[in-house]
Amino acid sequence: MSTPLADKIKTLIRANGPISVTDYFALCLADPEHGYYRTREPFGRHGDFITAPEISQLFGEMVGVFMVHAWQRHGTPSAVRLVEIGPGRGTMMADMLRVIKRIALPLFEGLNVHLVETSERLRGVQRVTLEAFSTKIAWHDSFEDVPEGFTLIAANELFDAIPIRQFVRTPTGFRERLVGIDAAGELTFAAGVATLDPALLPSPAASIPDGTIFETAPARQAVMQTLCDRLKASGGTAVIIDYGHMVTGFGDTLQAVRNHDFDTPLAHPGEADLTSHVDFEDLAKVALSAGVHLNGGLRQGEFLYGLGLAERAAALSKDKEPAEQRLIAAAVDRLAGEGAGKMGELFKVIAVSSPALNLMPFRAVE
Repeated sequence: MSTPLADKIKTLIRANGPISVTDYFALCLADPEHGYYRTREPFGRHGDFITAPEISQLFGEMVGVFMVHAWQRHGTPSAVRLVEIGPGRGTMMADMLRVIKRIALPLFEGLNVHLVETSERLRGVQRVTLEAFSTKIAWHDSFEDVPEGFTLIAANELFDAIPIRQFVRTPTGFRERLVGIDAAGELTFAAGVATLDPALLPSPAASIPDGTIFETAPARQAVMQTLCDRLKASGGTAVIIDYGHMVTGFGDTLQAVRNHDFDTPLAHPGEADLTSHVDFEDLAKVALSAGVHLNGGLRQGEFLYGLGLAERAAALSKDKEPAEQRLIAAAVDRLAGEGAGKMGELFKVIAVSSPALNLMPFRAVE
């Protein structure tokens, strides 16, 4: 079955030739008529996937605790811009603000919230979620519009939705992976002419079998650079949480999720959420070359437990009915459980700061 966006993409390909994976990824998510983020409510129970803040308030609360800790380590500046890029339904920010207000009132009173959100529809949802804090909140189309000054930044599942480029190993070296049309008129992957600088590969290309995919993400690097430049200029910390890997490697991580189930990436353009794994080693390199301090490399479970997840869950469970207690325990396991297929292991966390600070619960880097 074809989707309206599939038809549009095929028309484009017939007119101009195959398109890059980057362009396909961007059209699937952001096409003004049929793009996934333009046409549906991606988050929550009715959407195609549930993000960590929707599982339990505990997630946003722990990120809030981290922000209070960073603010203290930065010397408790009086004016703070608290920024979230891609704030979803606003759930995480609401949970962060509630905990900040409870444990660090001076920070709460001195902060203004800046939400970077391009979707008018999601802004509407965020307004409702964050109604209690409405006097503190401003919305921006781009991070560059956030006013300068000391900044604390949260980016949860931001980078995985920024398009990647893919290269495929062929007998004549790595070639850019494209989306074209096969003999039956269906979308298919093909190899183009653009090549890849072998220096970018994690190991010598000679030993890699044909058909192997290597992903690069210049657009993600550019966003990371922008965040680091802001921290360098204004001071502050950014925490980045995403589905991904700590070490650059080979492999095709482009994936589509439709109705809470995996779909093949070319099957239902515009009707499935498209993401790929975030290469944290690559983001770390950008941060270090930008001259900011890297607190690197925890699994989400380690990060949350290190900030007091178990203690907070116990406090929430106190005096609750057994059924409610089981729900809280299940949420903790979903968010922080280690083991195959669990978010606690699949999601990774890094933080970057300027000036240099070692932040809990990351291991101190000398």
